[in-house]
Amino acid sequence: MRPSAAILGVEGATLNPWERGFLREVNPWGFILFARNVETPDQLRRLTGAMRDLLGRDAPILIDQEGGRVQRLRPPFWRRYLPALEQMESAADPLRAQWVRNRLIAAELHDVGVDVNCAPLADLVEPETHPVLRNRLYGSEVDAVVQAARACADALLAGGVLPVLKHIPGYGRATVDSHLELPHVRADREALAARDFAPFRALADLPLGMTAHIVFDSVDPARPCTTSPAAIRLIREEIGFEGLLMTDDIGMEALSGSMADRTRESLAAGVDVVLHCKGDREGLEDVASALRPLSDAAMVRADRALAARRPPDAADLGALVEELADLVPDGAA
Repeated sequence: MRPSAAILGVEGATLNPWERGFLREVNPWGFILFARNVETPDQLRRLTGAMRDLLGRDAPILIDQEGGRVQRLRPPFWRRYLPALEQMESAADPLRAQWVRNRLIAAELHDVGVDVNCAPLADLVEPETHPVLRNRLYGSEVDAVVQAARACADALLAGGVLPVLKHIPGYGRATVDSHLELPHVRADREALAARDFAPFRALADLPLGMTAHIVFDSVDPARPCTTSPAAIRLIREEIGFEGLLMTDDIGMEALSGSMADRTRESLAAGVDVVLHCKGDREGLEDVASALRPLSDAAMVRADRALAARRPPDAADLGALVEELADLVPDGAA
């Protein structure tokens, strides 16, 4: 049976009986994990194995393991990493440190059965960038951000983990937190194309991407990019992104309407897969009521993305830990 166009979160550290029946019936394309799902490495291996066994296939399992504040795997079992911008600004060799950091993150994820990381971020630091995003980014110059994002993506792939390019087509000008409010940007198309969209054009070959819940008045003043056919067309045609495109979490307050409305509108706009993170029964059932199987085009993109998964390259992880410590004071602990 073709998977449904969804990536779903679950409630806790194990699958409860209701979730097992629901997920078997809905057959989401993949899953996403949060801190609430994480206790120990052994527990996490059991959970990721149970998720795949339930669906009877090697379903992708995602996580947000950027480092800094957005880090679901934490001490004492996993390393703590600096916020990305802090590391980029303090490292002796920022691009090498970026690669080493993400190669270590990939090793930690692969070890517990997680094969997709929601990184890199190609949004640009602007004077007005909201603090919730700012220190997660890599810099303010297009070329430098592209190089850092590429280093992140290459390191994840080398470690057997697929990268997710976010937040397309750009979230750096947002002055509010889209978890709580809908950002509006009034810059004209020429300015957006030259700056905001430019890093994403340079990284458009990556296998997976995530939308930004943001309104660009010069693209579609009535809808956030996630639910805007005009914005999704821009992502596909002007930016040239050909990978599988997922929404950011549709539970964020930047979007309006029920979870079913958000699901329906996102898929109608042209997004391939809806991401619902909270794992609550009411929300999951509401999403499921509006779901459909992956479209033919989305299925092609999904298969192409999963074909990019590969076993990790050989690496001396101990040496990489030492190298990161040399490159970045307090870079990982």
